[in-house]
Amino acid sequence: MQFWSRKNIKDYPEFWKHYLKLFDAGKNNVSLDDIRFVAFDTETTGFDYDTDRVLSIGAVAISNNAIDVSDQLEIYLDQNVFNEATVAIHGIRKHGNYDKISEFDALQLFIDYIGDAILIAHHAEFDRKMIDRALQRRGLGTLKNKILDTGVLFKNTKHSVYLSGYSNRHYSLDELCNDLKISKSDRHTASGDAYITALAFLKILSRLKKDKRVTIKDVFRLK
Repeated sequence: MQFWSRKNIKDYPEFWKHYLKLFDAGKNNVSLDDIRFVAFDTETTGFDYDTDRVLSIGAVAISNNAIDVSDQLEIYLDQNVFNEATVAIHGIRKHGNYDKISEFDALQLFIDYIGDAILIAHHAEFDRKMIDRALQRRGLGTLKNKILDTGVLFKNTKHSVYLSGYSNRHYSLDELCNDLKISKSDRHTASGDAYITALAFLKILSRLKKDKRVTIKDVFRLK
């Protein structure tokens, strides 16, 4: 297993050193239309950050206020941990007909793909932590990208962000699909959920933009 010291950046693999350099400068003065967003999703063996593992990662880019279907990623990982109980949800079998790669190779592909994009996920904390744990197992750090949660953004189309103590309700991705009129035909695959999340983000952003008080700084702080 590859492993690098966290104390000396010279010991990191090249892809991680390149990734870290991307965050030397911020995006504070960039308009929303000029930013590359990446919607992503993970399918996992379960919900324990330490014992469960990522089975697949799906991602698709958003630029110029549109989904770029030519700029997407789908990865299946070797299943060194397997949980039969979750197969009914994601449909990924241990010996299924997928081209699988190692966790390390998957992380490198994902990091190279996202670059310094602003990430979008639904219930983003879970997906972020699953990726972070995988990175940490390889002696690397954690994701540096800004991450937006479509659940939180959607909640603020229902309950004004300007009202203190607004609803603490958590909206499921299915509820977003129903409210925003998005097809659920590809639910519970990483690539399908990433695409649905991208669609939801654009529809939510359109709603938020109608409120002239919402700025890019407001969107970034809705985590």
